Amino acid sequence: MSGILNGNPKDEPLHYGEIYSLWQFSASAKMALSAFQAFHYHAGDKELKEIIDDFIDQVQREIKACDKLLKLHGFVSPPLLPDRPSARLEDIPAGARFTDPEIAAALFSSSSTGLVVCSQAMGMSIREDLGAMYMKFHAQMNALGLSLLKLNKKKGWLVTPPLQLKSREPALV
Repeated sequence: MSGILNGNPKDEPLHYGEIYSLWQFSASAKMALSAFQAFHYHAGDKELKEIIDDFIDQVQREIKACDKLLKLHGFVSPPLLPDRPSARLEDIPAGARFTDPEIAAALFSSSSTGLVVCSQAMGMSIREDLGAMYMKFHAQMNALGLSLLKLNKKKGWLVTPPLQLKSREPALV
């Protein structure tokens, strides 16, 4: 059986949804990189800074992979925002500074959103290599989110929804 969708996935054309997903993923990752750089300067907690560095490394890998595929298929990738200039935590006014719990919550939200975006991109990809790339990103984001969850619990930063601490008796009808 032969056709354009048989054989090596890297030789298959991208469909419009795959192209847009790659472009949008790259654009979002580039915006996230800028935010993560700012968070790095605002963070005071050493462990949180390490996790922010892991988020920065992850998003840089995602940008590189998406932009490489876009270029390979003749598409211009979204522009990279300029790196943020260095700032010392002490130089950021208290009213303008993000707190460590705020940063952790923003990272957690970014991680959760990233998982959903990866799942959606995996589900619409007909090229196996793209699906596998998003699956890899998903696994890496999941690991980052788990590390962040553990840190939030350890530091007392986790804001939980209402918890059911004891079971209620079932109502008799």
